[in-house]
Amino acid sequence: MNDATLTINEIYQSIQGESTWAGERCVFVRLTFCDLRCNYCDTEYAFYEGKKRSLKEIVDRVATFDCPLVEITGGEPLLQKNVLPLMSILCDAGHTVLLETSGAHDILKVDPRVHRIMDLKTPGSGEVEKNLWSNIDHLTKRDEVKFVMGSREDYEWSCDKVRRFDLTKRCRAVLFSPIFGRIDPRQIVEWILEDKLDVRFQLQMHKFIWTPTQRGV
Repeated sequence: MNDATLTINEIYQSIQGESTWAGERCVFVRLTFCDLRCNYCDTEYAFYEGKKRSLKEIVDRVATFDCPLVEITGGEPLLQKNVLPLMSILCDAGHTVLLETSGAHDILKVDPRVHRIMDLKTPGSGEVEKNLWSNIDHLTKRDEVKFVMGSREDYEWSCDKVRRFDLTKRCRAVLFSPIFGRIDPRQIVEWILEDKLDVRFQLQMHKFIWTPTQRGV
């Protein structure tokens, strides 16, 4: 691991609130920095706040929780190149590693053992033009694609991408998630049922267990 470092915002244990891993105990390693500014972002504190830590410090801290599931999140984790060896080291240690990343950064170099959860930005995010569409070609049955939506326009846009790229067959799961507080979740559920979509609806579980703005959960 030598002297490699990452700027880390926080490392904590909680219940996984999203994805097909929802409800499981999980250690979150939140990296600092993000080059997107989604208008619904709930982790703006990770844009700049953080402290440099060596990869050994990070791995040792994760080990103290004695938890098999680890998620690398942000911010945008792929902005820091040393996240790639970190994920490999965690895989080598026997962890199941999840990567939460936007659709704006190349996922090709990520260790193939990692489960990549890629958030394709919808029109309602304000960052739809940043999606890197070549990432679709790199997705496998280990990966998940998430669409966060706050309107019918976002829903229709997401449906188009699911169908156009045959995402339900390409990925482990396609996740439809409401922007918290912007749209009635039941509305999205009704649309999914009406259209008979083979997608997974999800809520951000942690925002119902704790207050929506609470950190470290």
